[in-house]
Amino acid sequence: MSLQSVMTRIIFSLPSGIIQSMAGPKVMADGKTLDPRIALMASQAAKGPKMSTLSPEVARAGMQAAFGMIDNKRRAGVAVKDLTVPAADGTPLPARLYTPAGAKGTEPLIVYFHQGGCVLGGVWTCDNWCSILADEAKAVVLNVDYRHAPEHKFPASVDDVLAAYDWARENAKSLGADGKRVAVGGDSAGGYLSAVICQAAKKAGKPQPTLQLLIYPCTDWTAEGGTMVSMANAYPLTKDMMDWFAGHYLNSDAERTDWRVSPALLPEHEGLAPALIYTAGFDPLTSQGAAYAELLRKNGVPVTYRCYETLSHSFTAFSVVVPAAKKALHEIAAEVKAKLDAAA
Repeated sequence: MSLQSVMTRIIFSLPSGIIQSMAGPKVMADGKTLDPRIALMASQAAKGPKMSTLSPEVARAGMQAAFGMIDNKRRAGVAVKDLTVPAADGTPLPARLYTPAGAKGTEPLIVYFHQGGCVLGGVWTCDNWCSILADEAKAVVLNVDYRHAPEHKFPASVDDVLAAYDWARENAKSLGADGKRVAVGGDSAGGYLSAVICQAAKKAGKPQPTLQLLIYPCTDWTAEGGTMVSMANAYPLTKDMMDWFAGHYLNSDAERTDWRVSPALLPEHEGLAPALIYTAGFDPLTSQGAAYAELLRKNGVPVTYRCYETLSHSFTAFSVVVPAAKKALHEIAAEVKAKLDAAA
């Protein structure tokens, strides 16, 4: 662990009142107050350039450095193995397998995809969270990367996750998991891609995943109102960043209405996998997640929805330094476990 990482943890372990004084005035919007530790992160980030002004290469390096300081504490006891998963064209996709202690080969499998707007991130982005999920949900977790824009524009990411999910189902036994209980999940872009997997399975007449875990997902790239306005300048995701992601990911603005980009725009949603959908209070995507939960519920899909109102986008990466984020991840993992146990 680097000295900078140690110092970061020491600072964030200070009492909340001190943290808030370091962060400045309380951040309040829509009747909610941002967690002081995230407010401190935001105040420090505001001193640097906006990510939407950076090149993808510089943004990627900055994101990895930032995550390395605050999210580098993998859960002890979870066995971790790096491997590759074939994309549809045979491209090897980096992946990481997490197996809980005492696994018997009968545990469910969760195929997980990371955040990053289909431009940033990798298996490292959600490494800590995937180890927590494996440990507390008592599931084997396959954390799969996918090709990123602008080097690989839409639909490359979609094609990759569809192929990865199909491969995982077919190879669940060799991964040490129960092939009859295969869930899909992700945060932000990973949540969006997981929703697309379920929609694609329905269109193809394939079995649905046992569960879809969508954490602050982007489900409508055409959305303009709601928290896209009230949280346009939130930390760490802003409306400008959403436009920056879209500019790199999409070939044209017309693709925003493609169901593989905006699954919420499909006219029918019956028969999809049961969903656990979680949002953060300080996030341009809050309204989308809530609307998608209601859309699925109206179409007969079993849905559990919760908004963590004091947290922000990317809170899955904050559990080491933000107690409220750690608590949220415990709750999410417990609900995932309950759903997967019920499907046994």
